Amino acid sequence: MSTDYYDILGVSRTASAEEIKKAYRKLAREYHPDANNGSPEAEAKFKQLAEAYGVLSDADRRRHYDMFGAQGARGAGPGGLGIDDIFDAFFGGRSSSPFGRGGFGAGGGSSRAENFAGSDCEVEVPLTFVEAIFGTETMVEARVKVPCEVCEATGSAGNTDSKACGTCQGRGEVQQVRRTMLGSMLTSHACPDCGGAGSVIVDPCESCRGEGRRTELAEFPVRVPAGIDNGNQLLLARKGDAGIRGGKGGDLYVRFEVENPPEGWQRDGNTLYYTLSVPMTTAALGGKVSFVGLDEETTEIDIEPGTPSGALRKFRGKGVPRLRGSGRGDLVIVQSVETPCDLESEQEELLRQLAELRGEDVATSTGMMGRIKRALR
Repeated sequence: MSTDYYDILGVSRTASAEEIKKAYRKLAREYHPDANNGSPEAEAKFKQLAEAYGVLSDADRRRHYDMFGAQGARGAGPGGLGIDDIFDAFFGGRSSSPFGRGGFGAGGGSSRAENFAGSDCEVEVPLTFVEAIFGTETMVEARVKVPCEVCEATGSAGNTDSKACGTCQGRGEVQQVRRTMLGSMLTSHACPDCGGAGSVIVDPCESCRGEGRRTELAEFPVRVPAGIDNGNQLLLARKGDAGIRGGKGGDLYVRFEVENPPEGWQRDGNTLYYTLSVPMTTAALGGKVSFVGLDEETTEIDIEPGTPSGALRKFRGKGVPRLRGSGRGDLVIVQSVETPCDLESEQEELLRQLAELRGEDVATSTGMMGRIKRALR
């Protein structure tokens, strides 16, 4: 068999990417092991076609191949043709595979960028009830992996270079033909020796042990939006773990834990509830009662004569700011009529006179006035 990738695919050296793809599709169908009763010759040809297409379909590797031949292409970057590449060639994309996203689940190859990407992280931040309602600015602390300053995230000590991995020949991936119940499948996965880098560090940085990152306690300024609720999350893009040797950083998810509300206050979505204590006489005769709001401003409301306990007063647009959208919810005042206790004798006597005038049956007094009345009868 020819070892020239262009000859293998039957295209000229000036062929376009589309022409290379069409040629590969046609030949791959012809030499697929399932179409040839598992013929070893067809399987070998199929692997050769996959290798050729893996190089010529990548602009950088093709350029290296044109300049230095097959060895140059192998050292140019993450090579190899995985199961997803085959589905892309046959069906025009990974998700259009008839077997669903991810193909056969046989370990399809991942890119070098994925292998070196940092992980997402999560941190919990406590907020007071008032901070959650009105928003605030705070500093978030999280223990994450940050780029190593000693080696400038390269992982190498001094000016030493890396060398091509001997296991994958600099491709970052290793390939394997597996026989499954559906036939022979060519799979690729990250090289176990270099982790998908395609190279190994000759002299690793002592500070980060060659990773190009180290774990530290980092601080990030965060503007907490007004109206945040317990359990809500805020995404800080690229503030998670830094990638290996300069790889893409992960994200940091800030989850808010809101403390219990002050006495008398409750929240239901964007609606605030406040239980206002109203003296019995004010509830009966009407008047004014003031209370201090969450913004520490004093508000005075009118109490209608004959207000029963549990009566509601709604103030539109005075509740919780809407996290998604504009405006605010409502503030609902729950009027709780206060029953007096520990009455002085004169107060008790006045209430008994009122009860008598209203024809209401009340308990006999056990205090001094009650004893005096009973003695005079």
